[in-house]
Amino acid sequence: MADRASRGHYDLQWVRPPRQARSQDTLERILDAAEALVAEKGFEDSTVAEVVRRADSSVGSFYTRFHDKDGLLYALYERYLEQATATADQALDPARWDGATIPEILGAVTRFLVSVYRDREGLIRAFVLRNHSDAEFRTRQERLSHYVSEKLSRLLLARAAEISHPSPPLAAPFGLAMVASAIESVVLFGELRSSDLALSDDELAAELTRAFLAYLGVAERRPASR
Repeated sequence: MADRASRGHYDLQWVRPPRQARSQDTLERILDAAEALVAEKGFEDSTVAEVVRRADSSVGSFYTRFHDKDGLLYALYERYLEQATATADQALDPARWDGATIPEILGAVTRFLVSVYRDREGLIRAFVLRNHSDAEFRTRQERLSHYVSEKLSRLLLARAAEISHPSPPLAAPFGLAMVASAIESVVLFGELRSSDLALSDDELAAELTRAFLAYLGVAERRPASR
């Protein structure tokens, strides 16, 4: 069973739901261009003129679709929300994890979370920064966090016999919140930069998995010595 992860059995992928209407083409080009610019220089430093130029569109087309630049950020988040929800549905489908242990689940999920934050670093940073000043935006973000937390918690609580924490229903979502906050701090805002704490993404995922397991009170399975 332990070899399945190394063979890619638990490889998780970001999901992009298909777009069917041709009328979406211009909108998708604008969103793609905006996402690329945000990744390069941040949302505040990206201009509408730069977005439409990269999208091979026009300022008129932009303002036909968005009231202002803030509307663009909301549209970027709505697309991210759609993709993240579809990804969670696929990645945390109980059938995918049939027969898996909690260490196997958390190892794969934590690695995947680190990779998602790294791959979409600029975009997620823009969302997090907006959360601090925009209550409506924060509410939307919290709905996604709750959705993912509920799905992962169900997977873990289905294996409650492996958990020695006195309150597994509390520990599962709280542990995920701790892991997500740590990933956010390290990947998005460069915490742990000191030489003695500098970690690669693989090392970060491994240490956070170990911390999550210890908090849950789950025994970490180690390879048998030869």
